[in-house]
Amino acid sequence: MTGVCSDEELLGELTREPETNAWAFDELVLRHQSKVLANCRYLTRSPDDADDLAQEVFVKAYYGLGRFEGRSTFRTWLYQIKINHCLNFLEKKKRRIHVDIEDAAAAGHQALRSHLAADTRLKSRTDRERIDEILDQLSDTLRLPLILRDVDGLSYQEIADEIGSGLSAVKMRIKRGREEFRQLWRDQEAAPSETEH
Repeated sequence: MTGVCSDEELLGELTREPETNAWAFDELVLRHQSKVLANCRYLTRSPDDADDLAQEVFVKAYYGLGRFEGRSTFRTWLYQIKINHCLNFLEKKKRRIHVDIEDAAAAGHQALRSHLAADTRLKSRTDRERIDEILDQLSDTLRLPLILRDVDGLSYQEIADEIGSGLSAVKMRIKRGREEFRQLWRDQEAAPSETEH
């Protein structure tokens, strides 16, 4: 039965009897969790935090259902929560203190050492991994609008509203983001593999 219900019908079930219809929210989570999780990773460039961020997005959505007015789809409303949550995360992250890797105390710390093999795993990557890596190389100002447009499918105006930027600036950032992405992709393809000498 739940498979044929629309998001709006599931929300109706939740509104009528929230205690007995918790299954309806579970169904909404199942429908949207993979995209929310992927976007949390892409938007924040923090795969280690993506699970927690996605879970927090759904918690915020659940406790915010009373404020959902139905002027947009549930999907759009949920993605707005996700975008705002990820942007807040990025803002807090900017304020954190970063340790200089050249610092003698940090250099000796085992957890901060990396192994060459882990840094250069270029040979056996899937396209998905390549896309992730290239997106991670883009600046936030280009990566965020590009993901919101090409992954989330938001309109230019929706992106401008979400990130608080002008429409023309958003279009330019997306254009530049696509150009940089394509260039990085070509550069990566042209680079010799690690098995070539």
